[in-house]
Amino acid sequence: MKKGRIIKLIGGLYTVVDDTRQLSVVKPRGVFRYRNLDPKVGDFVMYDEDTIHELLPRFNDLNRPSICNIDQALLISSSVEPDFSSLLLDKFLAMVEFNHILPVIVITKIDLLTEEQLSDLKSTLEYYQKYYKVIFFSTKTSVGLEEIKDVIKDKVNVLTGQTGAGKSSLLNTVDPTLNLATNEISKALGRGKHTTRHVELIPLVNGWIADTPGFSKLEFYDMEDIQLKDSFPDLFQLGSHCRFNGCFHQTEPGCAVKQAVEEGTLPKERYLNYIKLLEEIRSYKIKY
Repeated sequence: MKKGRIIKLIGGLYTVVDDTRQLSVVKPRGVFRYRNLDPKVGDFVMYDEDTIHELLPRFNDLNRPSICNIDQALLISSSVEPDFSSLLLDKFLAMVEFNHILPVIVITKIDLLTEEQLSDLKSTLEYYQKYYKVIFFSTKTSVGLEEIKDVIKDKVNVLTGQTGAGKSSLLNTVDPTLNLATNEISKALGRGKHTTRHVELIPLVNGWIADTPGFSKLEFYDMEDIQLKDSFPDLFQLGSHCRFNGCFHQTEPGCAVKQAVEEGTLPKERYLNYIKLLEEIRSYKIKY
């Protein structure tokens, strides 16, 4: 037997790749069904020429989409057309942090900005750079291309972010052999409207990448309000100085987060985004 990673699942057949990038199409042992074991894309397995014999432990596990053992998520956010949204970015960041996946922020279409607009956007994102890798990218000038290749390399990546932010254009720039038409990324990665929905890892720059339909919906199915504040690394750090351990940073006295907003060390917009997401989670729980 040898060790490999599942990169595709269709019709009960699993495509597994080993360290040499050799592909095998195999089936799991029948006993998996009785043990309630469900192999999924991203799983490390022990297998032979036709059978998966063992599932190895996962270090993260997503249900929407059904994928596991992800190293990082590239969060694609447009600087313009559509306009940059800090609320949407914070929402993506919270979802990814909640799932214990390393976020990488990629800001696209910077060639459409004036120097002053780009300077203002970089100032806005300067705070985020304390906690996250931020890459400014242009398909026209290839600014940021080498940085993107560097972060993708040798890792399993999920690709998600703002609709219309240029995900397919980014992938085409990273690997022109993909030749993806605009707005056809989902079809190319196995998520076309007229195909069976499945998650598949595709090779890219000595790593792997997958589109993530579950993240694109941005609904807080599994997250509780107390988990949201822990998914903001800056609020998590500040929260240790709050008077009350269970502080939600709203109306509680002695709140270090609100004090940081007043002092200007925590951007007010970031804090207000947290409050909006907190209210969204609570209203979602009441509704469902």
